[in-house]
Amino acid sequence: MSSPYFGVPGFLILLGLWLCTKLVFNVWCGSHTTRLWGPSSRSLIMGLSHKLITSLDSSLLYEDWAARYGPVFEVPLMFGRKKVVLTDPKAVVHFYNSERTIYTKTENDRMFIGRVFGRGVLWAEGEMHKRQRKALTPAFSNAVIRRLTSVFFDSAYKLKTFWDATLESSSDGAVIEVEEWMNRIALDSIGIAGFSHDFRYLEGQTSPVTAAFESLGVSEMGLFTKLIFMLSFAFPFMLSVPTPRMRLFWELRRSLNVIAERLLANTRREKEDGVTEEFTDKSVIGLLLKAELADSELRMTQEEVVAQNILLLAGYETTSVSLTWALIELSKHPEIQDKLRKDLARFSGTDPTWDQLVSELPYLDAVVQETLRLHPPVVETFRIAAHDDVIPLGTPVVARSGETISSITIAKGTTVLLPIRCINRSEALWGPDAKDFKPERWFEDVSFPAKDLQGHRHILTFHDGPRTCLGKSFALAEFKAALSVLIRNYTFELPDGPETKIETHVTIVPRPKVAGENGAKVPLMVRRVE
Repeated sequence: MSSPYFGVPGFLILLGLWLCTKLVFNVWCGSHTTRLWGPSSRSLIMGLSHKLITSLDSSLLYEDWAARYGPVFEVPLMFGRKKVVLTDPKAVVHFYNSERTIYTKTENDRMFIGRVFGRGVLWAEGEMHKRQRKALTPAFSNAVIRRLTSVFFDSAYKLKTFWDATLESSSDGAVIEVEEWMNRIALDSIGIAGFSHDFRYLEGQTSPVTAAFESLGVSEMGLFTKLIFMLSFAFPFMLSVPTPRMRLFWELRRSLNVIAERLLANTRREKEDGVTEEFTDKSVIGLLLKAELADSELRMTQEEVVAQNILLLAGYETTSVSLTWALIELSKHPEIQDKLRKDLARFSGTDPTWDQLVSELPYLDAVVQETLRLHPPVVETFRIAAHDDVIPLGTPVVARSGETISSITIAKGTTVLLPIRCINRSEALWGPDAKDFKPERWFEDVSFPAKDLQGHRHILTFHDGPRTCLGKSFALAEFKAALSVLIRNYTFELPDGPETKIETHVTIVPRPKVAGENGAKVPLMVRRVE
């Protein structure tokens, strides 16, 4: 006779017990975490998870809730879970400074990163993260980026060659889908500068990596994929379900691993043959190989070395999205585009050096910073408390108990969210023109509450604290170099003028698209500067 505790009935019993355990744990966390006001939900099962995931712009929801309930509030999630949302600058600073020791990635995030890319620096926590980051940091020093700036310009001029050929046959410009070309610039630049690998994406060459990126940029998440994605927050093992999107990620990992392993083998062979100079190379791969040495205090395992391929994805996505948004905003504001072009006019026969990009082109810097403020590629930071904590507040709030408090208690296991896009664009933090594209704001001292944020230039686009973006200077140099070439050589207009509607296409990160386009596409009218 078969036991009722095996098979489907047994599975259901175990699932029920697991759910009960989760619910009890959530209740325990809720009873030990300061009860805050926040939006309510009519669904006991879904909470507001579905509303947030399907929202076209969740930052507007968070900003509205912060205005209603205070700069810290709670939001109900699936299966009785709740998350605490922080928009108070003092609380944000404390959160980021405590990220390595207290606030860690969720089990869901770590499982996704680990399965798709391996156990690299974005997966690691605690001392492992500290060690990997220390091994990688020299590859992103100012000296290295100064040397790599020529790579960024080379990619931009390769694009110029193809665009000029297209415009040669047109007397009045041509409509060019710019987002695809920004993808190509970004991938070729980081491939060469970071990994010594030329994808030749600008030249139209295809590879498993470019094919995967293209598919991720076009395909929308189907209903089944969205359901799996929502359920994975409560049941991380759902990430093992082979949805079309997960299969794309798995193929991307396999392809990137092949590239990384081939480069590792080539460099080891060069070293064994006595070509020791190659080993002092300051590229990402060079530093990883140095850390792999047995006598290095920063020794990384083979798995850790290969897993750093996630830096390729991070650099590709963020740079291509930011460049696309810059062209959109400059097309919406032709007067700003003209002003930037005049600021760059003195480089008509040459290119600015890295030092000039950093310190001698204030208006280019302002346009770049304003683009990053308004359109951060990563829109939020979602973490779980590994230990109990007390978060100080700059602005006191009224708790559900009716007490006015200047700090909140966070119990171990509580989920905490920082809505980056909301904070970057918040009128309460940046003033009434916070949602306007206004590069001139960067020539003034920040006098609004945002001045208390410690992130890069008071924005959270590059994160903050011990996990602040490792490639920040790399990304800024690439962004400025490419944009300077584009604006010096071309003018850009939206197809239906400045009022053209721009929507969001959700892929790995949210991407802009012109309304009505199939996938993340931004066609612009491009003309040569005479």
